[in-house]
Amino acid sequence: MPADRTTKLVTAHFGNPDASTLVGYERLGGYQRLRKALGMKPDAITAEVKASNLRGRGGAGFATGMKWSFVPKDARTVHLVCNADESEPGTCKDREMIFWDPHLLIEGMVISAYALRATHNYIYIRGEMMREVVVLQKAIDEAYQRGYLGPNILGSGFECHITVHRGAGAYICGEETALLNSLEGERGQPRLKPPFPAVKGLFGNPTIVNNVETLMNVPFIVDKGGAWFAELGVGRSGGTRTVCVSGHVNKPGVYELPMSITMRELVDDVAGGVWKGRKVKAVIPGGTSMPPLDESELDVLCEFDALMTDERIKPVEVLPGQLFDMGGGRNLRTMAGSGGVVVMDDHTDIPMAVWRIMKFYAHESCGQCTPCREGTGWLEKVARRVAHGEGKPGDIDLMATIAHGIAGNTICALGEAAAWPMMGFITKFRADFLAKIKGAAA
Repeated sequence: MPADRTTKLVTAHFGNPDASTLVGYERLGGYQRLRKALGMKPDAITAEVKASNLRGRGGAGFATGMKWSFVPKDARTVHLVCNADESEPGTCKDREMIFWDPHLLIEGMVISAYALRATHNYIYIRGEMMREVVVLQKAIDEAYQRGYLGPNILGSGFECHITVHRGAGAYICGEETALLNSLEGERGQPRLKPPFPAVKGLFGNPTIVNNVETLMNVPFIVDKGGAWFAELGVGRSGGTRTVCVSGHVNKPGVYELPMSITMRELVDDVAGGVWKGRKVKAVIPGGTSMPPLDESELDVLCEFDALMTDERIKPVEVLPGQLFDMGGGRNLRTMAGSGGVVVMDDHTDIPMAVWRIMKFYAHESCGQCTPCREGTGWLEKVARRVAHGEGKPGDIDLMATIAHGIAGNTICALGEAAAWPMMGFITKFRADFLAKIKGAAA
């Protein structure tokens, strides 16, 4: 049965402080899914995750079971790493999940580690999550004391350890290979791929990196089966989605919702509508690295594929003859990304907002790739002068040219994180940029 707005999985215990303790979590049925999983064969768990259509909740939406299957069958040492380095502007769901339900994350990690035959595993958590790391470490200590972590979990013979590693606040370390470098004590810079982490990752061993929300869904899949989880979702996307709504709405917050909900319903119904009686101008659907939707595009579903390829929305042009696309004939509308939904009302100064976004990515570029290192700086510089009323004729096309020069030419996706929103905003809100430039010339 498809999920509805009352279906709560990973947020079911929000607001219940008892759930963050081991005793309270066990009282709510916690770790029973782990007992069931340990009675299954590891490959059977992976098969259920594949059947569930669980897709990564951290950004790209890649199929989780497929990712797990990339680990070589003859691998002697495998690692599972939880990416809790939630850094995308507009995103705040994972920290809430860790705070309210840390044992669900631990249970999901242990089950996943069992499926992957991974013994030594890690949670890489953003250094600024001061309250969350305390709650998480306490929960891990409790799990060790009760035998849910350690050398012989529940007498099964399976050994699993989890180490919490705090990051130092670098956005780039949310990229999985930069995260692995940081874990190894190296500079947090992305690695060239291939080899991919599933083949050669942490300490040279096969490694799977999954997002917090992704891993927290695994116990439910083990409990009720992959088919049940797939049925909750839409198309190739199983389960529910957790989004964090911020910006110009009456009820900002973290919401777990069915993927069948539209962006318009999310803004108008769930988030209480736009504040001060104003209207929507733009909605960023998945963190600031995603291109925006304008008001006419809000009837798209909040589902991974729908946001990328919704056929109801026609291609748009950035420069004459240049379609804003991601190749392969698929028009890039936007992406579900990290679930950070940012709503902008009709009073928003779009050029100023874009400059602030560009300033962030220019600051967070690790500098390894020339197109990103130089290009993000140039985007910030040009966007700044346009936003402050000092723009020049041709600046819009200049920003488009720079963005196109970055996209697809870097080791990791930080380049696209700057280029895509720039291309999206100057395409859909070109008039706002022109007005600023004309104002500067007046």
